[in-house]
Amino acid sequence: MLKNRLITRRSALWLGLGTVVGIGALVKGKTTDWSDRNQVLGTPKRDFSVVGKFSLKQRAASKGLIYGIAITYPSISSDQKLAALIAQEGGMLVPEWELKWQPLRPDPVNFDFTRTDWIAKFARTHGMLMRGHTLVWHESLPPWFKETVNRQNAKQFLTQHIQKVVGRYAGQMHSWDVVNEAIDVDDKQPNSLRKTTWLELLGPDYIDLAFRVAAEADPKALLVYNDYGLEYDTPRHEAKRNAVLKLLKGLKSRGVPIHALGIQSHLDASEKHFNPRKLKNFLSNVADLGLKILITELDVTDNKLPLNPAVRDRIVATVYEDYLSTVLSEKAVIAVLTWGFSDRDTWLSGFRPRSDGAAVRPLPLDANLKPKLAWNAIARALDRAPKR
Repeated sequence: MLKNRLITRRSALWLGLGTVVGIGALVKGKTTDWSDRNQVLGTPKRDFSVVGKFSLKQRAASKGLIYGIAITYPSISSDQKLAALIAQEGGMLVPEWELKWQPLRPDPVNFDFTRTDWIAKFARTHGMLMRGHTLVWHESLPPWFKETVNRQNAKQFLTQHIQKVVGRYAGQMHSWDVVNEAIDVDDKQPNSLRKTTWLELLGPDYIDLAFRVAAEADPKALLVYNDYGLEYDTPRHEAKRNAVLKLLKGLKSRGVPIHALGIQSHLDASEKHFNPRKLKNFLSNVADLGLKILITELDVTDNKLPLNPAVRDRIVATVYEDYLSTVLSEKAVIAVLTWGFSDRDTWLSGFRPRSDGAAVRPLPLDANLKPKLAWNAIARALDRAPKR
């Protein structure tokens, strides 16, 4: 997430193992208008068949990639069937919630690592890598934060938090989302920085500080800047891509220890503007900085699609396959993580529900833990990816 300065041990940890045969061709062309295509995507025009009985993590590893899954403690600890499927299919775990400030810090002094420790043990037991999400974010701050943290002590709180959390899992984490969502072009701040509590308390240097402290706490972990809204050919996404690229260039120019960009990729199946060429150019520009790239929070929102589940599933699968075929053509992309694995646990049920009350279907498995066409689409894109 420095191309020329990676040590062997870190390189091996980042990339995983492997080798299987790929199929198909990359998506090419101009802006894709999904809404115009929705009329025909419900018919069996695209073949989503897959070759072999390999898991997603095996297909990824065969290309030097990692396939990972975001989970929550309640879901994975209470559902043995889901846990077994995640261990079978995933090469990496990332806690969706448990490592954010609010659940981790019940008060200004104490930390509660109970749930994260359980997840870390699960990952070790099943030979899975683990990611940390997230050390610095403007959301999910605990109730006590506003009354306790101020300009005089904010640097101390931030530094001690990173030292404590990263230090606890030093040597166990593949990567950390060190700073999350620090760019917002609508806030009209210098360099398009988001107007957050951290920016107000510490100024723009809080980003550099976070990466430097994290690197000291765990020199072996891959350190990532993570953000959303970078995928589509729209003025807003274009402006954000430019702002993120400027941020990354600035960090690199100052010698800040950043290793990768995380692209969340919460995709919208009804979005009209997907331009593979523009996205690939952006990925290439990131790679030219010596940075790796992770697709960190992938899912496909279907809340504006037709009611028929079969139609929706084909459209969602098409979005998965076309998007992943594009991003995986860039060899700096080393990992793909879906933000959940089964529709029964997706955050989109609450944040982007359907107006007709039907259950959303954005993930590889349905609510009964059965693979959908989305699983096939991910498998096919991994099979086609060039080997790292």
